[in-house]
Amino acid sequence: MAYVEGQTVHDADSHIMELPGKINSYIDPKFRADFVEKTGRKEVLPEWFARAAEKARDPEFLAGAEANILLRKNYEALGAFNADHRPRTLDYLGFTSQLVFTTACLSNFGLEQLGEVELAVEAARAHNRMMTEFCSVDRRLLATGYVPLIDRARAPQIAREALALGAKALVVPSRHPPGFSPSHRELDALWAVAQEAGVPILFHVGGEEKMPSAYLENGLPYVKDFHGGDENFTSLSFMSIPLSVWQTLSALVIDGVFDRFPRLKFGAIELGASWLPSLMKFLDSGVAAFGKEERLQTLSGTPSEILRRQLRVTPYPHEDVRWIMENSGEDMVLFSSDFPHVEGGRNPLKRFNDNLAGVDERLKRKFYRDNFINLMGNGLARDLHDLPSLAAA
Repeated sequence: MAYVEGQTVHDADSHIMELPGKINSYIDPKFRADFVEKTGRKEVLPEWFARAAEKARDPEFLAGAEANILLRKNYEALGAFNADHRPRTLDYLGFTSQLVFTTACLSNFGLEQLGEVELAVEAARAHNRMMTEFCSVDRRLLATGYVPLIDRARAPQIAREALALGAKALVVPSRHPPGFSPSHRELDALWAVAQEAGVPILFHVGGEEKMPSAYLENGLPYVKDFHGGDENFTSLSFMSIPLSVWQTLSALVIDGVFDRFPRLKFGAIELGASWLPSLMKFLDSGVAAFGKEERLQTLSGTPSEILRRQLRVTPYPHEDVRWIMENSGEDMVLFSSDFPHVEGGRNPLKRFNDNLAGVDERLKRKFYRDNFINLMGNGLARDLHDLPSLAAA
């Protein structure tokens, strides 16, 4: 029995868990040595990962995959790194479609911040080849392609290449590129590519500017993350997650990018959503305060109206989704599982349903189905809007 039955649920956030060195085979050979040197991403499979790969081939372990579809996490999850297994994962989950993101490449290895323009571009292209090949095994898997903004001239071409490979959405970093704004007019050619193709521009956690390490120097022992290490967020560093996307969205609205491309949808994925009502109110307040600026006088509406028209977000399962909907807009929030990451929890549907208890079924349908379809546009084929059994009903 599938986790979801008799209901259309689109998953706006899932991942592959690349084995170490996986990306290397997609890097152009002439860049490979330099890529390994600058990133430390050697094409090796340490013992722990080798055991995970071996377990994924064990018939006895695989026999328990359906019963444990949301209990096994990270590298133990079915289809985490084996593309041939991922269709069964979708069958067992019962999701109608899944947006699929990387795990290892979310920050593009920091190459943009290092000023390594050529390597940043090549790593993005390698990522796009890897993601589209993985997702090619099933139309329900919606590959995301990454476009670094550091090279404004080449960004549109990288986007076109990703779409030609089969990407259904384009990811850009939520932090600004070194030295200029993401609202720079020379990036209009990139937004035009996405709008013409009818696919969204997405921001995803990992592409933001992290909390400065000085905040962690508090005279106390270092706090480990929930994995027991220091790679992920703690209660303090978690607070900086929305800061970059807050600033980027503000620039894109105030500098007129949303208005120049009114059919282009943007999505903030795995960045939480409790900040959204405040951003909308704060932008409206700022525009009212500085209304004499010429650029503000040409806006098509208030910033909150513009964001309602074009922005969609995924709340975390521990957030108050009902409150976010009531204070931002019923068309703005989407379901996501974060499969197979631990952060998504072992019963995301229950956590969201508990929070939405008493909410009109029309709003639940928007959360699980309609808003995702609106975000994805041409990135989601019409025959994938619903499960075949529901579409025929």
